Amino acid sequence: MTLAGSLSLRLLLALTTMASGLNIPLEVEQPPTIITYTSGPIIVLHFDTAITVKCKARGNPPPEYRWEKDGQAFVPPNFQTIRANQTKGLLVLHSEDMSKFEGKYRCYASNKLGTAMTNEIEIKAFSIPKFPKETLSPIVVTEGEPITLKCNPPEGVAPRLIYWMTVDLQHIEQNERVSMGTDGNLYFSNALKNDSRQDYGCFAAFNRIRTIVQKNAMAVVVKRLKPANDSSESSHTPVAPPARIPSLLLPSGVQTEKVLLKGEDLQLECIPEGFPTPSVKWIKMGEVMSPRVKFNNYNKLLSLSAVEESDEGKYMCTAENSAGKAVHYFDVIVEEPPKWLTEPPQSQLTVIGSDVHIKCSVSGKPQPAITWRRNGVMFRDDPDKRMQVFDDTVILFNAKAEDSGVYQCEASNRHGNILANVNIVIMNMAPLILTENNQEYAAVVGKEITMNCSVFSSPPSSISWTKDEKAIEGEGFLAFESGQSLKIINAEKGDSGKYICVASNMEGSSAVTAVLDVKDATKIVGPPQNTQVDSGKLAKLMCKTEYDASLQDTFELVWRKENKEIPLSSEKNSRYSVKGAMLEIMNVNLSDQGTYTCTARTSLDEDSATAVLTVRDVPDAPIKLDLSELDSPRNVVLSWIPGSDHNSTVTEFVVEYEENRWEPGRWKELQRVTGNQATAELKLYGNLNYQFRVYAVNAIGPGPPSEPTERHKTPPAAPDRNPENIKIQGHHPHQMEISWEPLSPVERNGPGFEYKVKYRQLGVEDSFTEHMVNRSVFLVNNTPTFVPYEIKILSRNSYGWGPEPKPVTGYSGEDVPTAAPRDIAVEVINTTVLRVSWTPVPPATVRGRLGGYNVHWVRRRSLLNPDKILDLSHSMSFSGNRSHVIVPGLEPFSEYKLTVYVFNKKGNGPKSDPVTFNTPEGVPEQVTVLTSSIIQRDSVRLEWAQPPKSNGILTSYLLQYHLINETALEVIDSKEINITGADTNHWTLQGLKGDSLYRFDLRACTRAGCGPPQAEESRTDFPEPGAASQESSFSTHGWMIGTMCAVALLTLVVVIACFLRKNKGGKYAGTPSPQRQENLAMEKVKEKEEPHSDTESQKMNDDTFCDYSDSDEKPLKGGSLCSLKGDDATGDSVSRYTLGDYADGGREFNEDGSFIGEYSGHRHRGSVSEPNGPSLVNV
Repeated sequence: MTLAGSLSLRLLLALTTMASGLNIPLEVEQPPTIITYTSGPIIVLHFDTAITVKCKARGNPPPEYRWEKDGQAFVPPNFQTIRANQTKGLLVLHSEDMSKFEGKYRCYASNKLGTAMTNEIEIKAFSIPKFPKETLSPIVVTEGEPITLKCNPPEGVAPRLIYWMTVDLQHIEQNERVSMGTDGNLYFSNALKNDSRQDYGCFAAFNRIRTIVQKNAMAVVVKRLKPANDSSESSHTPVAPPARIPSLLLPSGVQTEKVLLKGEDLQLECIPEGFPTPSVKWIKMGEVMSPRVKFNNYNKLLSLSAVEESDEGKYMCTAENSAGKAVHYFDVIVEEPPKWLTEPPQSQLTVIGSDVHIKCSVSGKPQPAITWRRNGVMFRDDPDKRMQVFDDTVILFNAKAEDSGVYQCEASNRHGNILANVNIVIMNMAPLILTENNQEYAAVVGKEITMNCSVFSSPPSSISWTKDEKAIEGEGFLAFESGQSLKIINAEKGDSGKYICVASNMEGSSAVTAVLDVKDATKIVGPPQNTQVDSGKLAKLMCKTEYDASLQDTFELVWRKENKEIPLSSEKNSRYSVKGAMLEIMNVNLSDQGTYTCTARTSLDEDSATAVLTVRDVPDAPIKLDLSELDSPRNVVLSWIPGSDHNSTVTEFVVEYEENRWEPGRWKELQRVTGNQATAELKLYGNLNYQFRVYAVNAIGPGPPSEPTERHKTPPAAPDRNPENIKIQGHHPHQMEISWEPLSPVERNGPGFEYKVKYRQLGVEDSFTEHMVNRSVFLVNNTPTFVPYEIKILSRNSYGWGPEPKPVTGYSGEDVPTAAPRDIAVEVINTTVLRVSWTPVPPATVRGRLGGYNVHWVRRRSLLNPDKILDLSHSMSFSGNRSHVIVPGLEPFSEYKLTVYVFNKKGNGPKSDPVTFNTPEGVPEQVTVLTSSIIQRDSVRLEWAQPPKSNGILTSYLLQYHLINETALEVIDSKEINITGADTNHWTLQGLKGDSLYRFDLRACTRAGCGPPQAEESRTDFPEPGAASQESSFSTHGWMIGTMCAVALLTLVVVIACFLRKNKGGKYAGTPSPQRQENLAMEKVKEKEEPHSDTESQKMNDDTFCDYSDSDEKPLKGGSLCSLKGDDATGDSVSRYTLGDYADGGREFNEDGSFIGEYSGHRHRGSVSEPNGPSLVNV
């Protein structure tokens, strides 16, 4: 929109601006305007000692206040008790007797431009209500005559309630004959003898002040009528009162005029007297009675709430009995206090020389009279004719500045008055811009922003807006409020800048600048997602946002649930916490389910997103369980209505039962049905008093159980089944114990429950032996040993037998075997493993279930020390019926004695004849200690200890040593030496390469081969000077020369020895000599036997290895213990502990734990030829 230039906005209003648009800023001089005051009436209670009457006005200059009471200036008689604040308009009245301040008050607020006044404020003071002290004479009447008991209650603070009671606070009974009027009096249409009493009391209750007052009690004496012919005073003959034409006790006369205000409640009352008691009827003459009319007090009171003009008219009540009738007419007139026809007259701002019209349009009944005042003073037509009064209108012609002031219009009739203060301001004034210059505004992209340019002037100004000295134009701009506001509908970054507002009229012009900064909008870029979470778990809702960096200080992220803000507390027990953009709800429950809204908010804008949190919980309990019988009380159908599944489908329902005969209070599972089923057919036991309940199960878990059903009693019946899990055991040779799983008490179906045990020897006896028992175990004595029996167990109670059971077969008690295995043969597979065979015992001698065979062997002595008797016993059991086994774990080079016996559950049979045999020699264990020390630059001394077990006669040691290339990480040269002599424990190697790394492998050997190596690494070098390990001292030159000579001689000897050794074929890379091949082959046999003997023998016992017989030999798979032929007979003469330990990139530890893996080279297959098959010894 263009607000300047061709599209400039020039707003010229009418010369008179009405009050709806009149808002004169306080910076401009103006007459007073009443803002607020205390409206009347003000009720002062008897215990009040002070009241405050407020009166507040605005104006420039600030107004001063004065008060009038009952039309006269109110001058406080005592400054200590009355204080009137002339600058704040506050009137405070203090007194112990507030009744002297009763009256009608007005507040006047004045400054040099005029005076404003309030409507009348009435103060009413009430003292403590009291009945006057008076002596009341008894009221004496004759039966049938009317009675009026006058209350005359005191005035007091409304509401006032009247009660008639006796001195003991019993209410006087009211009916069609006796009733209380609206005036508080108690009326009797006719007196009866029992109306006589001395304590008629009138009580007035004032609830607002919590006060009840009581009038002195009144006495009523009703005299009996005498027969016309009886003048005796003591006559007791009852005489009925004569009939009497009705008349009205209330109201009096024939016609009553009832005037009331529109909206008030109408009450018309007719209380008749006469005998018999008259009845009352009502009509509205000439019209139909309003449906809003209600009749009370036994039809004596007509009530109509909130009367309207249509309720005016003539009403008639008729009191009638058998003697005649009486009527009364009511003229109902509805009037109104004064009120404004539309709205009160409005204040006006106008320019000098214009005409001013003030109209006071009112209505009321009677028609209100209008009084005009100027600044609180009454006026009429002006003598110079510039101001004229036309009843409800005042006209100011060619108004001048001095005509400004406050004009009062007051309309009144007998029902009240209304007052309006009309501020008339006549002035010419250049534009006054009230908005602060350089006011800063902030907006966000895409939102609207309004910039203000509030102007006061007379006459009104034309307003234009510009930006960068250019008129503002475009559909995105909208001016309103006469151009005093400029709205940008869809703000953009380019709208930022300075805007100038210019206001001008014929008196001058003024301008102001507004500064606009358009910022990035706040957005939720990652809204929370709909989430399902199990009850008791942690729920997380993420809300990622973006906002303008300059609004960081005002940014906040608010979470709401169902539009109610979530309280976030720092207390440890709070279940809600916010970590950055994430809301966490700990230990969620069903109350947490709902719609969650995250609101990203700054001082300028906000964005919201919602997500639904669904909480999955265990199902609610089923409801409305119903139990119905099918074909019998023991076959019923249970149905139910499932509860809420709480967002997780019910997978099954579990029906539980409780019975109060055997286990009262204990619930047991009876049946399960699928989750889509809400009924269950139940098979029940007899002679029980059931109740049932159901609970549902879903993925979260089982829910709470339902309320139990009513009790359901089943009749007794014969047992439905017989015992199960029958066991037959024989703990003694001539006994048989029969046991079974007993029926639970609920399965017995009735009283007198017991079992029948039937048994017979299978294939021998035709008839069963029977016994009745109460326990679940029965012992049969004097049975043959381990023979089969056929057994039946039946259930019965007082109502019959269970179904015919199927027989169960079992055996009587066992005894120990009587025979020993025969033909024991031992085959020595290797140094530690045997094959033992025998002829099994006859089955009849087992005398029970065959458990297996036990092999028992005793190591008598070691052949290394035959004089020492060891007698170390070992045994192994082998289950099942077999004739041979593999026995591992023997010691090499030892003498053994072996026996075999059979066993069953009862015990072991006799042992077989013993067999004696020897195990062959084996390879020794590893040398325990190997150390090296440097003797010379090219000499190394090795020392070792014997292996802990030689497993045979120790014959020699095999020493291999290898030169290592540390750069290439490979073996350069390897040599070996066979050191004879079992007692040798050291060796010196000479002729080694100086300053080089060597690896030494030492093995102990017997006639069976060499054992595993012990490794040691050492570097050759000169001994360190002064070191503790040096064997020579070079402190003198003589000793130095001698030592060098000795070294030279030793070197020569070593060279010659190496030369001779080389010529004998002992070089590293050549082929070993035949004898060496044999030694190495035996060594390899030992290596393979040691780690695998136990494992492989176990496999052989499990029949996974080859079987042996007396006539053939079968090789084991993969070069196993059964193999008789080596598979590694060819290859390099280098041991697998030489090249193999320097594998490419591998890191290994040798037998003594030294680390050798960093010296890796190419791995060579099959370093040494070793024997691979067992040494067979037939015993």
